[in-house]
Parts: sequence; structure tokens; C-alpha cells
Amino acid sequence: MNIEICNYTKKLSKNLVLENINLSLSGGKIYGFVGKNGSGKTMLMRAICGLILPTGGFVKINNKIIGKDISFPDSVGALIENPGFISEYSGFQNLKILAQIQKKIDDKKIVDTMRMVGLDPNEKKSFRKYSLGMKQKLGIAAAMMEDPQILVLDEPFNALDEASCENVKKMILSAKVPDRVVLLSCHDKNQINALCDETIELAQGKIIRRDSLYEKEK
Repeated sequence: MNIEICNYTKKLSKNLVLENINLSLSGGKIYGFVGKNGSGKTMLMRAICGLILPTGGFVKINNKIIGKDISFPDSVGALIENPGFISEYSGFQNLKILAQIQKKIDDKKIVDTMRMVGLDPNEKKSFRKYSLGMKQKLGIAAAMMEDPQILVLDEPFNALDEASCENVKKMILSAKVPDRVVLLSCHDKNQINALCDETIELAQGKIIRRDSLYEKEK
């Protein structure tokens, strides 16, 4: 798995939200995107997922250009901002509907993933009655349940209690395998240092720093 971002620029109206981004990301690593709100982290994640198209430059996934060769990456799971679910359906029902799109997993995988994030798959409560923490867990489950080659988690620890954060950290670390790229954004530097192999810092839509964390104790 390889992601190449070449001279990527994105304008929204007259605002330059990403400017001349050049980045190479390879499987088997967890990359941490850091920076202040509005720095471009989420926009860059959306670009990699094919949710926005560039004003200039391109994103290439395994030698396929998004918007030219493919519309979206072939295998991607993403938690970006507020995930959209059907309000009147239970968590399991929502995940089952999503799973029917690709038809890659069965009900057992959905059940197992829900339990891993700390949700009861037999819970009949509708999504609209979920707490913020439960909604976040369901979003993480949706992103991870199909074992995607590209896993994108934008602020996955929001609204989670300490025990749930530790559980999600273990899930993220277990997702680090040779054929998968994991992209993580988080405002907590301790979480970034504990999870990531490299950090990529953005400011005003530009990459201003890239650091390896290999030498730091996990």
C-alpha cells in the first residue's frame, strides 16, 4: 500500500485550504497529523479519501490517481468529523447497511467489531438516542470493520472516557500491518507519541514539519 500526494492544492471559494502538499505514505506505519484547528489536517484526510478533488496536483493510491483512474480508494475506512448514520436505526442496523455496499464482511464481523469498541450489538436503542461517546464508538467501528487498506481516524478520542480511549488505542495499534496505512489526527501529543511512527505538522494548509518517532519509546 502506497499513497503519493504530489503538488496538491485545494481552493474553496477564494481560500487556499491546502497548498502544494507533497507527501509519500507507505503501509505498515501510523502517521499522526498535527496542527491547530484550521491548519488543513481534516482537508488533507478528505483529499486522501477522495472526498474532495484538487484545484491542482493529485493523490495517487497504488499508482491510481483519484479523480482520474479511480473515484475513491479501493479500500478505505474513515472517521472524519461527524459520521452520518440513520437516526432511527440501531447501531448494528446502521453498520449492516454500510456492510452491504461492499459485501466484504458478515454479521459476525460487525458484532465482533462493535464489541471491540465497547458497544452492545444487541442494543435496540436507536442511533439518535446514543450518547456522544456511543456515536463516536460507532463511527470508529464503521471505519475499522472491513479491515481497510487505508484507515483514516480524525480525532477518534473525542467524547471517549479514559477506559474507552485505552481500548481504541489498542485497536489502532493492532491495525498497524504491512499492507495498511493508518492516518490519525489528535490534539493530544501524548496519544500521538504513543501511537504514531511519524508526525506530519500542518499550518495554514502547508506541511511545515515531518518527524520520525521511531526512536521514542512506545
